[in-house]
Amino acid sequence: MNVNLLIIDPQNDFCDIPGAALPVTGADGDMKRLAAFIAGHGSALSSITITLDSHASVAVERTTFWAAHDGGEVPPFTVITLDSVRTGIYVPRDRSLLPSVTGMLEKLEQRGKHQLIAWPVHCVTGTWGHNIHTALSQQLNAWEFARQTPVTRVLKGQYPLSEHYGVFEAEVPHEDEEATKFNERLATDLLRNTDLLLIAGEASSHCVAASVEQLLGYAMGKNLRLPRMVLLRDCMSAVTGFDAAERGFFERAGKHGVERLTANEVAELLD
Repeated sequence: MNVNLLIIDPQNDFCDIPGAALPVTGADGDMKRLAAFIAGHGSALSSITITLDSHASVAVERTTFWAAHDGGEVPPFTVITLDSVRTGIYVPRDRSLLPSVTGMLEKLEQRGKHQLIAWPVHCVTGTWGHNIHTALSQQLNAWEFARQTPVTRVLKGQYPLSEHYGVFEAEVPHEDEEATKFNERLATDLLRNTDLLLIAGEASSHCVAASVEQLLGYAMGKNLRLPRMVLLRDCMSAVTGFDAAERGFFERAGKHGVERLTANEVAELLD
């Protein structure tokens, strides 16, 4: 049986540990349980793929990009709407980017999926916050050594003028930016010859949800066979205040046959 593990954004800045920029309550425990699962059952895993939220310190989805109408700072978690930008409530600090940002917000609202949120600066590429949670990183290294096979690491979010929750595609793809377009190779690699696809990571309300739904949408659009898909429910948590988004995701995924099991329950399947 080919068992593949997809881990979404298991990074320090998303874990509820000292120094984290955008801690998700429960994430530290999630990653420790995931590390223990790999330590005990890594030999059953055919591949491991990890996504890494990877940003500059200034980008459209973070507070450093925006200013209030009076030039003041924009608080974290502020929702930036097209109307609020058009009326000057919030403006890019670099005013030359206003046309690009307005165009992006128009497309985002047309898609009707997510609003743009000004998040705290997090997962800046090359920083401690961008690194993989220590306990998990140690087990990934051990798995690579035992299998003599590299973990696949996929960076997302490098284009500064579009949010990028799901690993497969930015919220608003840009025609001139390949990294924002749908990553068909990654999707097919995860689906091809896979009997069981395990999914864990942070956060279930945002990047996990977006990634899974993008993959489901791709498979259905291409009429591809879906492997058995299981969310490791005790190896993911929602961003505080977004529990309803998590519940909505679980409900939608469940309608497509995606299961939710604990790491121990999956371990029993593999034994």
